Amino acid sequence: MSFVNHLSREINCKIVYYGPGLCGKTTNLQYVFERTSPAAKGKMLSLATESERTLFFDFLPISLGEIKGYKLRFHLYTVPGQVFYDASRKLILKGADGIVFVADSQMERIEANQESLENLHDNLREHDLSLDTLPWVIQYNKRDMPSAAPVEELRAAMNPAGVREFEACASNGMGVFETLKGLSKAVLASSAKAGPPSAAAPKT
Repeated sequence: MSFVNHLSREINCKIVYYGPGLCGKTTNLQYVFERTSPAAKGKMLSLATESERTLFFDFLPISLGEIKGYKLRFHLYTVPGQVFYDASRKLILKGADGIVFVADSQMERIEANQESLENLHDNLREHDLSLDTLPWVIQYNKRDMPSAAPVEELRAAMNPAGVREFEACASNGMGVFETLKGLSKAVLASSAKAGPPSAAAPKT
């Protein structure tokens, strides 16, 4: 899980954006990266596939405060949405502290969202993790699309447990930071319960 850097007095937390192909995971990260102060973020790394990119960067959100004198630094990752990159998705999930599940709001993508959510459950089990205990939120992206399904229908299909959810349009930024802030607070609360770890190795 989270690891500590005693020299910089930072607790590092890994947040993974998960969801079906082309749902807006990359767009979310790009929007956050572009609007984060250069002094508070690292470089964005990108691994290109045939249809989309896997992105990573880290940043220090100063608004979240500290845990016993330690600041929280978030490492944001996306996973490739295409099913044939499942091994990459499993690897990226390793050591996750929180999940943003990005759902495509379009009516014709509901089944793809459900399949991706089930895949998330399966891949988390590979690392002895579960959405029952891991902080996570759902983002209903692409709310601006003409074929966007009603939120009630999306909720019935993907969120019967009633986890925190957000409406978004990542292409113009609507709901992007609200989603991240919502999950960040949950991760912060989880980290505060555990306290700063005594020692841990950096995540991959």
